[in-house]
Amino acid sequence: MTAEATMDAAPDPRVPAAGAAAQALFASTFGASTFGALPTGAWSAPGRVNLIGEHTDYNEGFVLPFAIDRRTHVAAALNGTGRIRVASTFADAPAEAALDDLDVMFPASEARSDAPRVTEWATYPLGVAWALRLAGTAAGAGVDIAIASDVPVGAGLSSSAAIEGAVASALNDLLGAGLGPVALAQIGRRAENEAVGAPTGIMDQMAAMLGRTDAAIFLDCRSLAADIVDLGFSAAGLEIVVIDTRVSHAHSTGGYRERRDACERGAALMGVPALRDVSVGDLERAQQVMDAVTLRRVRHVVTENQRVLDTVRALRAGSPAEIGPLLDASHASMRDDFEISTPELDVAVEAARAAGALGARMTGGGFGGAAIALTPHERIDAVAEAAASAFASAGFAAPHVFTVAPSHGARRDA
Repeated sequence: MTAEATMDAAPDPRVPAAGAAAQALFASTFGASTFGALPTGAWSAPGRVNLIGEHTDYNEGFVLPFAIDRRTHVAAALNGTGRIRVASTFADAPAEAALDDLDVMFPASEARSDAPRVTEWATYPLGVAWALRLAGTAAGAGVDIAIASDVPVGAGLSSSAAIEGAVASALNDLLGAGLGPVALAQIGRRAENEAVGAPTGIMDQMAAMLGRTDAAIFLDCRSLAADIVDLGFSAAGLEIVVIDTRVSHAHSTGGYRERRDACERGAALMGVPALRDVSVGDLERAQQVMDAVTLRRVRHVVTENQRVLDTVRALRAGSPAEIGPLLDASHASMRDDFEISTPELDVAVEAARAAGALGARMTGGGFGGAAIALTPHERIDAVAEAAASAFASAGFAAPHVFTVAPSHGARRDA
């Protein structure tokens, strides 16, 4: 295996390392706080891989994500100052705001030149605190939060929902809010949609809160009904290989918004509340009432919903290897109809298939990020080597290749 393709080895020390980093950052940043240098507790939440079901969540459709064994950790404590102070190992300096200022920071105060401003990364934890206030949870005492993570940023593995889930879980406990996991997922989505300005659905937050070991979450994004679906990968000798292209993406940029607008336009033209209500059989009629670009966007969502249902059916039948062609079809749809793939993602998918993966697709919102490959255990090294070689031949920077395992959702660790 080439050095560029070296994969993370097991056992993996990253989770305790990230947890320890959050604790150390808390002590070094907030050591002079009112309540002392030690945090009250430690919490964490996972990133996620979306096995299949891309851009269906905000169309009230179906998704099938699973939480992964890479997590964001927070150490937190009330501070008695009336301010929220957040520090991250990814940032040079902490950010803070008066809790009473959150109401003028997000989002109705966009036109106010005197509204406090914070760096972009801090809008995630501060946005969660703001959304909790809107839900009626008081936080007048103030809080200190230190954040460390091993979820790759910008890789399509939902590092943002991992932050939201960990921070929401910490504040829920510290403030005695008593909110359940679905309510906390909704808090995270509101923070991301309205504070950060990323028009995402709720899939990422639900995966972060509801993840189970060795299973995926079959989520109906209209009703928020969630069923646990055993994956059966281990028994079948299969693993999910992630090929992080290192091409960063951001959901708050225009391409994501344009796709969502096209979906809403398509639903209106079909006379339905959301594309969830359009079936594959309706696509012939859709062709008659919408322009070519809108039709392609609609066709992706409608066929992707069906692919999710077909994947769940295969998994429940104990046939995980049969989902490979569905992953392939999903990628082709995102590449050709939704047009959110990139040359790096396409090369990653093609290389993985050629090296023996049973199926592969980009995962996440698109315009960068990572691809996943359903891979027999004995072909993992071959897939990593093929990806590294293909990227080098194309003149791309070396990808980061690693495996992920379905893991548990947000929790208090200490």
